[in-house]
Amino acid sequence: MTSVALYTINNSARSIARLCRASRSAHGTADFHSSVARYSTLRKCAFLPGGKWSFIIAGTRQMSQASPGRISLGRYGKGVFLVAGAAAVTGVLAAGVSHFQRAEMATKISKIEEVEGDMRERCKSFMSPPVTDIKVLEQRKDAMSTRMEMLIMETQAAFCKALEEVDGGTFKVDSWTRKEGGGGISCVMQDGKVFEKAGVNVSVVFGNLTEEAARQMRSRGKVLKGKDGKLPFCAMGVSSVIHPKNPHIPTVHFNYRYFEIEEADGTKQWWFGGGTDLTPVYIDLEDAAHFHKTLKKACDKHHPKFYPDFKKWCDNYFYIRHRGETRGIGGIFFDDLDSPNQEEAFNFVKSCAKTVVPCYLPIVYKHLNDSFTPEEKDWQQVRRGRYVEFNLVYDRGVKFGLATPGSRIESILMSLPLTARWEYMHEPKKGTKEAEILEVLRNPKEWI
Repeated sequence: MTSVALYTINNSARSIARLCRASRSAHGTADFHSSVARYSTLRKCAFLPGGKWSFIIAGTRQMSQASPGRISLGRYGKGVFLVAGAAAVTGVLAAGVSHFQRAEMATKISKIEEVEGDMRERCKSFMSPPVTDIKVLEQRKDAMSTRMEMLIMETQAAFCKALEEVDGGTFKVDSWTRKEGGGGISCVMQDGKVFEKAGVNVSVVFGNLTEEAARQMRSRGKVLKGKDGKLPFCAMGVSSVIHPKNPHIPTVHFNYRYFEIEEADGTKQWWFGGGTDLTPVYIDLEDAAHFHKTLKKACDKHHPKFYPDFKKWCDNYFYIRHRGETRGIGGIFFDDLDSPNQEEAFNFVKSCAKTVVPCYLPIVYKHLNDSFTPEEKDWQQVRRGRYVEFNLVYDRGVKFGLATPGSRIESILMSLPLTARWEYMHEPKKGTKEAEILEVLRNPKEWI
């Protein structure tokens, strides 16, 4: 178990005041991560998309909404920190805010216009140089393939840095190339303090579709007209699966991707796909509501039917048919999104990608110091076995990867946990917490 040293709230207030002064004096260029890391009352700070820093006071597993010590501070744009003063912080500490009210409060802070800025400057924040040469990206900066590659690189970097902040470990960054065209960046952290295995992958591949891959697409209603039996394609995406050590911290998965196919007459078919879903070992109603509410808010910006439709699609997709249960408590999932137009579809995907940190990291911090029994750890291993079964038997991304020549097997199977367990005829006793989640997985419910 990871232990977090506890300091008094008074020390926290003084510490935050020093951080505020440092931020102002350096015009936002102070080393914020290292400063905050010195004060363990803040369970470190999580960077949230849109420029929010979320500070969470260490506390017990069961904390009511009226409990003090959970606060939301500041946001920044273009590298300039705008941090609330110490007096305001003290006032929030006194008033008390629930763990998940932080996300609600953050939406009421005035919006800072998103400026994409210079491409080379943006690339400096990535975990690795992008797959496509930056000169090529600059030459076609307005192309959707370029914009999507920049988005998935930024999503990978934001999520990896947030996970490193809570774990204290670092990701191994592994860049790879595909001889048939393209490559990727795999970021993996194993045997960390919090995460047993955390993987965040980016891939940008191109070439010609194999007949098997083309058959899979035709089975989904795609009318593909190749030339001389060839179908040039370009596919890119960011994909992540996080397997924590503590059974009270859920596993999370997200994937956002873009696909282009050039037909014989030179026209292009394109579509987006993706989603984010949560797989807890034990049910926590507050966690489930926060996760789904965050996704719904992103969906509602674009269409009121997106969340209900994509939530249902998620429940149906992540279904282990031979077990008669879903993989987890869902989230959103969509594929073949090509309307109303390319720009609006891309903006929707961008909104979804920006939820991956705020929908998950607050849950991680909440359960960071939860104790657990050997029996609870065993149940986690059993549930991981179900995770493996779905990924190897049903997951479309795994099937496509294995059917694509030159695919990197290590990256495709990155989603599998380090450890799992299969028990013969295992069925939890009625009335237990284990039976409670199994009932939910067999009968998906609405969470908000």
